[in-house]
Amino acid sequence: MLIINVLIDADACPVVDIAVFVSSQYEIKPFLFCDTSHLINSKNAITIQVPEGWDSVDFAIVNAVSKYDVVITQDTGLAAMCLAKGAFVLNQNGKEFTEENIELMLFFRHENAKFRRAGGRTKGPKKRTEKNNLDFEIKFRQICERAISLKKESQNG
Repeated sequence: MLIINVLIDADACPVVDIAVFVSSQYEIKPFLFCDTSHLINSKNAITIQVPEGWDSVDFAIVNAVSKYDVVITQDTGLAAMCLAKGAFVLNQNGKEFTEENIELMLFFRHENAKFRRAGGRTKGPKKRTEKNNLDFEIKFRQICERAISLKKESQNG
């Protein structure tokens, strides 16, 4: 049986509805992970609510993810852990985290954190546009198709 899950870091995720809709078209079950300070429900997804705490949602996702699953998050650290488990990972703007780009992304995350700890200020994200949603949906569909194909190959080979 072909089982691929979509695990969504749903706290403050602007593409939950798009991800749930697209997942249903591929007959992939989406899981919405949130902590007790955010209750996120969708009739077409399973909500996993974890206790509030530093990185509690991240650890729940890492414990649940399997090879060929798809993870949606903007957290670079979580992305790195999920990549190590063989998952596909992308952010809310359609940017795919890969083995080729994760080290550089972790480096920039670290440098920005150092800058902020030293009193520096960094810009927040730009205002979300419809193009961001479209870019996400296109890339998410591509990743779903790739995950399904690779999962089928692994089961047949």
